[in-house]
Amino acid sequence: MKFKAAQIAAQVGGTVEGDSGIEVHRVDRIEEAGSGSLAFLANMKYAPHLYTTGASVVLIPEDYKLEKTVNSTLIRVPDPYSAFAELLRLYEEQKASRLTGVSPQAYIHPKATIGENCYVGEFAWIGENVVIGDGTQVYPHVYIGDDCRIGDQTVLYSGVKVYRDCRVGSECILHSGVVIGADGFGFAVQSDQKYLKVPQTGNVVIEDFVEIGANSTVDRATLGSTIVRKGVKLDNLVQVAHNVEIGSDTVIAAQTGISGSVKIGSRCLIAGQVGFVGHIEIADDVTIGAQTGIARSVREPGTVLLGSPAMDASLYKRVIVWFRRLPDLGSRLSALEKKVKE
Repeated sequence: MKFKAAQIAAQVGGTVEGDSGIEVHRVDRIEEAGSGSLAFLANMKYAPHLYTTGASVVLIPEDYKLEKTVNSTLIRVPDPYSAFAELLRLYEEQKASRLTGVSPQAYIHPKATIGENCYVGEFAWIGENVVIGDGTQVYPHVYIGDDCRIGDQTVLYSGVKVYRDCRVGSECILHSGVVIGADGFGFAVQSDQKYLKVPQTGNVVIEDFVEIGANSTVDRATLGSTIVRKGVKLDNLVQVAHNVEIGSDTVIAAQTGISGSVKIGSRCLIAGQVGFVGHIEIADDVTIGAQTGIARSVREPGTVLLGSPAMDASLYKRVIVWFRRLPDLGSRLSALEKKVKE
């Protein structure tokens, strides 16, 4: 498929500088793009590539000032990254047709209800009293346990497992290997130091527009529900324990582990390999850097945290400066001790 610069600008609300009739038929990174490619400039460390790229069209910030002449046609937009994401979404919608139909090799319980225009692939297993909304895609080898509810236009890729009595909203995406509703990690220590399993009788509720990356897990609650609110995005390899609640539009990167009964606010940004102890609360709009250890509640909205144990980002940066100087300070201290002895 080919698109003209003028068509792209109209779609993203941009302004063309250059040949509005030039066509592109693929998307590339700005440093690797060639003729016929669409690229974007959002991170200014890549700005030098704007003057050497072979891309036919480049999305740039509307307030960016050119340092010299460029060969590409430019489209100025408020946010190049968001505009590029929107164009990729439209491109994917046109390229990928949604599947429909139910494979005769799938198992569907007689009491299950499947909506209109759904796809159920080979060897999928859909249990008793399951309700699946219109247009939902259930790829091969998906398991959906008894009494589950899946919304409209949701995609469950191959290998997804949804245990009994769980809820998944509309327009969600669950990637391969996702497990929803496995037992929470609950054991009672006995007098003989053995562990008695605590039955996990709750469920998982995932609201609309949630995306969960490959091999991530969301455990069912001991009582009540583990809840993932509307618009949450979880990366690959994220662990969400029993009775956790994640607020709307929060984003969590890979290898983060959230212990039981943690409540995370809305619009939080949580980087990779962050660890949360159990039974704490995180306010709205909190940003947490990679490998941070959260051992206590964060009450102040908008807080930025780094380090383990976590501390305010500005304090952490000062601490790191001194930490790097410790070998030199140690040598100086040893020299002073030697002089005192002398």
